[in-house]
Amino acid sequence: MALPDTAPLLVGLLLLFHAFGAWAIVEVNMEDKVEVMAGDTAQITCMFTTDEGLGGTTIQWFYVLPNKERQRIYNKEPMHEAAEQNTPFTDRISLNVTGTAAVLVIRDVGVKDNLEFICVIKTITPEEAEGRTKLQVFKSPTFPTIEAVETGISVNEEDPSKIGSCSVKNGYPKPNITWYRNNMPLRITPDEVDLKSRITTESSGLYSVQSELRMKVKKEDKDAEFYCEVVYFVPGATKMTESQRISITVYYPPTEVNIWVESPKGKIKEGDTLELRCENNGNYPSSITAIKHQNSGYSVDNNNTMVRTNVTRLDGGVYNCTFTETDNFQEISGSTKVLVNYLESAVITPKDSITVMEEEELKASCNALSSLQTDITWFKNEKLVSKGNSLSVKSATFETAGMYKCVVTVPEMEGMKTSGTLQVNVKGSPQILGPGVQEVETYETTVNLNCSARGFPAPTIMWTTSDGKNLKALQTETEDGTQSVVTFKITSNGKVFCNASNDFGSKVVEFNIKAKSKGFVIAIIIIAILLLAILGSVLYFLYKKGRICGRSGKQDFSKRKSSKDNIVVEMKSDNTEEAILLGVNGEKQQPNDQ
Repeated sequence: MALPDTAPLLVGLLLLFHAFGAWAIVEVNMEDKVEVMAGDTAQITCMFTTDEGLGGTTIQWFYVLPNKERQRIYNKEPMHEAAEQNTPFTDRISLNVTGTAAVLVIRDVGVKDNLEFICVIKTITPEEAEGRTKLQVFKSPTFPTIEAVETGISVNEEDPSKIGSCSVKNGYPKPNITWYRNNMPLRITPDEVDLKSRITTESSGLYSVQSELRMKVKKEDKDAEFYCEVVYFVPGATKMTESQRISITVYYPPTEVNIWVESPKGKIKEGDTLELRCENNGNYPSSITAIKHQNSGYSVDNNNTMVRTNVTRLDGGVYNCTFTETDNFQEISGSTKVLVNYLESAVITPKDSITVMEEEELKASCNALSSLQTDITWFKNEKLVSKGNSLSVKSATFETAGMYKCVVTVPEMEGMKTSGTLQVNVKGSPQILGPGVQEVETYETTVNLNCSARGFPAPTIMWTTSDGKNLKALQTETEDGTQSVVTFKITSNGKVFCNASNDFGSKVVEFNIKAKSKGFVIAIIIIAILLLAILGSVLYFLYKKGRICGRSGKQDFSKRKSSKDNIVVEMKSDNTEEAILLGVNGEKQQPNDQ
């Protein structure tokens, strides 16, 4: 190092300053405090001025021990600098000097670094100055945890009862806990509110705080929410966090009993499941609740709920709920009236079915006894045909016949419905569906003929041929008549008759059957094949003469001089160029005769 060589020079300069009485002026400026979060890096700045400049300046850093003594942790001389060994800061500090600012950098700050630091500036002359900065370290605590008592608390307790405890851990400086009830802070009140706190200093130097709340409860505390607020400090600010809300169980004597229908909501109808609930405005666990139906005497004991399934109108009436406190056997009661609405089965007049003559008037009525106003509608084939309890048709036809459904509903209550059916039959001569004469053409040897007739009584269908022969057929009854299908064997053109009859008359439909020969179809196919063969021959001839496909070396067909009798067809085998020309009259010609 160059320090031993320059020592005489420094001593000489010192003597020279003494001789002339010129002492350097040194000033140091530092902040009162530096705030930093635990785990972060702190920077403490020492601003200094000196007439000698940086070259002859020594910078030393100290921290103050609990006994007020100072411990040096860093030393910077003009030719050498280093952190002091065996101190809490040896491996965590460094010094950055820029111009007249010396910045002490402390890494991974902990709460034990919450100390006062001293910056000392010395010059070659004996003049020196120092400044002090308080390093304040902060550590945010954990989120507060709160626990409520698990047992209920009686309003009759003489002393304040424990409500719960709130704790927060590992904060610095010490966090403060405040209890709240329904957003209002709680303060210590003799014989009413008691707050006890316990502070623990952890081995890390951090603080943990636990607070316990005790108070005399009132009835309104059953709905109260309790929570604790934790106030803690961070650099340059104060922060607050709140715990979760807790509630407690408060036991208090009742002053009234209420009983009501829990379900169904709204009006009740027969077939519903009725659920009654009973509650009192007290909250004592040692009590008995009984619900009883006044009319039938049906009751449930030691239960605040009664369930009755598939109720009828007889289950309506007054229900009483009685609360008995077992400590002194005092009773208090309440009651409610239940109305079970009903809708009896639909009654249609006439019952089940009605038969009217064609063109006569149809009349029917439908009613259902109910405790509420009803709506009545009539349907046929799922289509609305009438509204009201009466069904009336001035002139009945076969279209009138069928199954009618009367639906009775209660508009006030969804799902309250009943229905009944009425079969309407219309007497009259049969009506055959379709034209009176039907044409049937077929190439087949058999044909299926269909005949449908409506009427009441259901018509009987008979099949006969033009020569009076009866045919066997399948016959089925439909909703408004009869349907029959016959299989007829065709030998030639002929006629088949469908005869529908009942007690009021008969109707006939005629089927004219025309048998078409399959020979005609075969002839058409043969002609089509021949035409295709001729077309193929013509195309082949044109190909050979070069009229199609770009074939060359042949004379233009349009330049030939020939009559209509000289049109020829060239026939040639695959292995010879010799051609035989045939005229249209069948005479053979040589190729050179073309």
